[in-house]
Amino acid sequence: MVFRDWPELQDDIPHILAQAQKILFVIDGFDELGAPPGALIQDICGDWEQQKPVPVLLGSLLKRKMLPKATLLVTTRPRALRDLRFLAEQPIYIRVEGFLESDRRAYFLRHFGDEDQAMRAFELMRSNAALFQLGSAPAVCGIVCTTLKLQMEKGEDPAPTCLTSTGLFLRFLCSQFPQGAQLWGALRALSLLAAQGLWAQMSVLHGEDLESAGVQESDLRLFLDRDILRQDRVSKGCYSFIHLSFQQFLTALFYALEKEEEDRDGHAWDIGDVQKLLSREERLKNPDLIQAGRFLFGLANEKRVTELEATFGCRMSPEIKQELLRCDISRKNGHSTMADLKELLCCLYESQEDELVKEVMAQFKEISLHLNAVDIAPSSFCFKFKNIFPADAYRNLCLALRGHKTVTHLTLQGTDQKDMLPALCEVLRHPECNLRYLGLVSCSATTQQWADLSLALEANRSLMCVNLSDNELLDEGAKLLYTTLRHPKCFLQRLSLENCHLTEANCKDLAAVLVVSRELTHLCLAKNSLKDTGVKFLCEGLSYPECKLQSLVLWNCDITSDGCCSLAKLLQEKSSLSCLDLGLNHIGVTGVKVLCEALSKPLCNLRCLWLWGCSIPPFSCEDLCSALSCNQSLITLDLGQNPLGSSGVKMLFKTLTRPGTLQTLRLKIDDFNDELHKLLEEIEENNPQLIIDTEKHDPWKKRPSSHDFMI
Repeated sequence: MVFRDWPELQDDIPHILAQAQKILFVIDGFDELGAPPGALIQDICGDWEQQKPVPVLLGSLLKRKMLPKATLLVTTRPRALRDLRFLAEQPIYIRVEGFLESDRRAYFLRHFGDEDQAMRAFELMRSNAALFQLGSAPAVCGIVCTTLKLQMEKGEDPAPTCLTSTGLFLRFLCSQFPQGAQLWGALRALSLLAAQGLWAQMSVLHGEDLESAGVQESDLRLFLDRDILRQDRVSKGCYSFIHLSFQQFLTALFYALEKEEEDRDGHAWDIGDVQKLLSREERLKNPDLIQAGRFLFGLANEKRVTELEATFGCRMSPEIKQELLRCDISRKNGHSTMADLKELLCCLYESQEDELVKEVMAQFKEISLHLNAVDIAPSSFCFKFKNIFPADAYRNLCLALRGHKTVTHLTLQGTDQKDMLPALCEVLRHPECNLRYLGLVSCSATTQQWADLSLALEANRSLMCVNLSDNELLDEGAKLLYTTLRHPKCFLQRLSLENCHLTEANCKDLAAVLVVSRELTHLCLAKNSLKDTGVKFLCEGLSYPECKLQSLVLWNCDITSDGCCSLAKLLQEKSSLSCLDLGLNHIGVTGVKVLCEALSKPLCNLRCLWLWGCSIPPFSCEDLCSALSCNQSLITLDLGQNPLGSSGVKMLFKTLTRPGTLQTLRLKIDDFNDELHKLLEEIEENNPQLIIDTEKHDPWKKRPSSHDFMI
């Protein structure tokens, strides 16, 4: 072997091998040798001068029969470790983990240069536990950084890209080529090689592999130039993919692409069909197929299909979804173990295809799982299509969160939550709990369970936002919560008690909380019958200089003009309150008038005001215009779902043609005539920062104030 590559050393070889203790043999990729283990222990030889087949020479070195004083460094993936243990004499094992978390962070900082962008991208990768695991490989970190940096430079939101590994790898591949590149043939050749190598458990391909697949090097040039496929610098006939995970992605692409007639028989290249790829037997024999199967589900997503077809001019198989549904992994009777079921959930999560998930999950009446941190995102995504969460699964879900820094947001919904509240409290009390957002919605908890939760919230040091919407907080339970909020060590900043059956009497206790709480800045009390008396109590608490509250949401709280008078008095003074939502309250003409008078005062600090669905008539727009003319702080005004009429809208538009501070205005326009169109053009010229939303689509969905209660 040495003579073949370095014939000029032929005379020196005896002298070199005589000093075996100075020789290091590196066998890189033992798992890809392709020789059966039995071949390595037959005809063991100690004489290096005898011509022997390569497997015999390798086996002789590993068994220390040949050159026993030499040092061997062997790399392998875990799948071949058992065979290596059988062959090697007195080995020392070192597990190479790849990048630690600190290494990954440092890599992102070097790649981006800008610390804010780097940390945003890093946190996005960390939010996806499966992708974060793949990121232990430097090559995957490079793929993530390249993709997200390009998106940020284009002003795109990178968050959806990191939702799944498929989405990120697809965006990376498509970002390397212009749209409409018409590279279907080249992509087909690359994906064929990837599949052929993965089934043979090889990530290094040779010239003969290209020849057997009918692929020319020229077919791959575009991918070689972009470092997606790499050519060995010494052995020019050797090729490897940027990383095994990308080879798995390209393998999935091989199955997803529509086949030419001559491609339909994958057995010509020793490539199994979709059924075989996703079968339990094949995945046990070749674990590299597991991730390829997940990627294939990911490529069943309609949006991703569109992106691929637009970039490469290729056609995706229209039958792929039906093929996936026919596979054992997608069928209820195809899961003999919990691991099989977890794998199905991971595959469905990669798809992000609601209809596919619904069809598969419809087969299951009950599911029992033991969850860890990596399982949480796939499980929660699939379970939202099916109410199948038994108590032990809730408990396992909660206990899996303890100490996991990557899990920062948790939302649990449904009456069965009372069964897992003890475990949740245990998680919240854990010193390494890193939850920042907790949503506990529609929970039929007892007074004692509320007491336990209140104590756990008091002990927790990480939570910043808690959403307890749609819970019936009985008086005793509510009082326990208020006690926690008044505690000096309570760090909650945002609290939602939407639709918690609170009354005006509860507002007295809440007012006391507002006076002493050092951290609470956002409070949502929507859909509670607080009435004007309750608002008066709240304003008393808000009027104290110690109050830190910035945002108060009171939509649909049975507030009339009297409640507005209390709020107007507060707003005229120097108050911390900067955002106020009074939507769906019949505040009347008087209510609008007193609020507008408050907005006109120089000490008014209000920046956002929501008055949607308050039955504001056209002539009230005169008061609104007066307020907008002199107010210097308001940036958001929501007048949506109010019958302002053409005359009211016209008054507002005329006022807004003059420069001002307003940045967002929402309102309903029934008759968009030429005069309004002309005024709108004038507004765009004089107030280019102002965005006017005319509520053409889904006016009742996603009211803006609710966004303040997500971190």
